[in-house]
Amino acid sequence: MPNPFLQAIHRYPVKSVAGSGPGEAVVEPWGLAGDRRWMLVDSELRFISQRARPRLATAAAAELPDGGVRLTAPDMPPLTVGVPEPGATVTVKVWVDKVEAVPASGAAAEWFSTYLGAPVRLVHLDEPARRRPTDPAYARPGETVSFADGFPLHLTTTASLDALNALVAQGDHAQEGPLPMNRFRPNVVVDGTAPWDEDAWQRIRIGEVVFRVVKPCGRCLMTITDQRTGQRGKEPLRTLARHRRVGNQLLFGQNLIPEGTGTLRVGDPFEVLTRRPDA
Repeated sequence: MPNPFLQAIHRYPVKSVAGSGPGEAVVEPWGLAGDRRWMLVDSELRFISQRARPRLATAAAAELPDGGVRLTAPDMPPLTVGVPEPGATVTVKVWVDKVEAVPASGAAAEWFSTYLGAPVRLVHLDEPARRRPTDPAYARPGETVSFADGFPLHLTTTASLDALNALVAQGDHAQEGPLPMNRFRPNVVVDGTAPWDEDAWQRIRIGEVVFRVVKPCGRCLMTITDQRTGQRGKEPLRTLARHRRVGNQLLFGQNLIPEGTGTLRVGDPFEVLTRRPDA
């Protein structure tokens, strides 16, 4: 087996919207620089994701050098949205968290509202160092997170996807496979490990950055959404329910908290530093 390495990096400037696969990315304490710093909210300021609005999969956001984003979507004119000026914030809801965020321009709200056919607003996380603490059950005091579901980075491995696709091929909805990695919207993808070996990791190093592997990722409706079309099927949740259920969670991938900062580059070496004692 070849030495494990970082096979891909993915960054999603707007939560639940398609992002990009850069060759390198800076790791900040709260995640990859520019990752999930923008988010859509409804009229009650609750976050919106592909779970309720699968059409978001077909919109895309490209990060601009100044932190703004360029939005594109089928049958919509491109729109450039600048980082809002410092000012009054609104309290938005991300799961159980209440987070202060700065509203983006009215043009951004109109653009997304037209595309989704429902009134929504775009907001920006202006101060990630202090706006949203990471779950204290898994984090250290002072650790924060962006608008990601719960943790700064999400890791998957190519070996586990291959193993999952082999299981999908044996199931009732084999025609839906093989599934691409974009169904899981990871930040980092590692190649060259054994299938499901990530379940045992406790601390890892990718390139120059060390991470704690804090919690498996429970999967949701987003994984059954085709990221090209926004259409939904049955897989991989059917197969995960049969083979990767722990309690009420269907598991694929791991959540990471960085122990430092640095730059990740595709091709960086990967190393497991410690494994879980009970693994």
